[in-house]
Amino acid sequence: MAQSLDSLLAEYTELEQKLADPSVHADQAGARKLGKRYAALGPIVKTAREIEQVRNDLEAAKELAGEDAAFAEEADELEKRIPQLEEKLTELLLPRDPHDGDDVVLEIKSGEGGEESALFAGDLARMYMRYAERHGWKADILDGTDSDLGGFKDVTLAIKAKTASPDGVWSRLKYEGGVHRVQRVPVTESQGRIHTSAAGVLVFPEAEEVGEVEIDEKDLRIDVYRSSGKGGQSVNTTDSAVRITHLPTGIVVSCQNERSQLQNKARAMQVLQSRLAALAEEQKAQEQSDARRTQIRTVDRSERVRTYNFPESRISDHRVGYKAHNLDQVLDGDLDAVLDALAAADRAERLAGG
Repeated sequence: MAQSLDSLLAEYTELEQKLADPSVHADQAGARKLGKRYAALGPIVKTAREIEQVRNDLEAAKELAGEDAAFAEEADELEKRIPQLEEKLTELLLPRDPHDGDDVVLEIKSGEGGEESALFAGDLARMYMRYAERHGWKADILDGTDSDLGGFKDVTLAIKAKTASPDGVWSRLKYEGGVHRVQRVPVTESQGRIHTSAAGVLVFPEAEEVGEVEIDEKDLRIDVYRSSGKGGQSVNTTDSAVRITHLPTGIVVSCQNERSQLQNKARAMQVLQSRLAALAEEQKAQEQSDARRTQIRTVDRSERVRTYNFPESRISDHRVGYKAHNLDQVLDGDLDAVLDALAAADRAERLAGG
């Protein structure tokens, strides 16, 4: 640990010097990357310095303990703090997900359950947008296909933090990928029977800038169409919405919320890059037999990560055995408790060397 810690402390000092140089900020993208790394190392450096300070204070307190009983009590307290700080430092030194500070693109797709599934997809979209609002993030709907009763057959959200942080949007929402199942009486059910339906959530870190992933224009089919709002009504008199199909992978992305066709194309290209970057990482992990958790790509009710049970007001995350009876609050964006449980399980697994 000492060698690793020394190199990180040296890197932190070097980054501090670079970021103090005004010329570095001429390259905004480069400066942002340096800033994110500097912010990520901050808690490690702070904890390491705190341990050093406590050890120095402990040594001084022990020297004075023979003359004053108060220093003996202080020494006891300081001795108790050191193992706690060392445990915290050990946790901070664990390899972090390199995308934790990134913004995300989140897709929700209705699945089994027809119109009820589309309504549930709409509920999930609202939940994530409310969660983003609670954390001071910005959430935009990039594209969506409305259902007849007001839900979404599919919807794509971009969620961005307003400031760079080592614990960004991805660090919280990366656990949301998979099949989400709902149990409730649908509005289309005349006899009051509880139905089960599902919606799939895909979440991936957003590519920071165009150029992160090389895309051959010959591999793309680009279609333009007229933007539409709820109920299919036109919200733009020109063909400004853009749909891009990446022919080798079959990935399709679209964007219609920007004002011009050019802006929509640029935004769709950024989303496509994010999708391709995530796909490349998954393929690399698979080739290396990486045991990291993967997202469920099918929307089958039997393959679920979480269940939302309306009759019992219960939310259950099946990966960590989390259960709570505050479904209304969760759907209103109060997701922190379940996300904390998932993050704690992930942390425990990494500490155990899993």
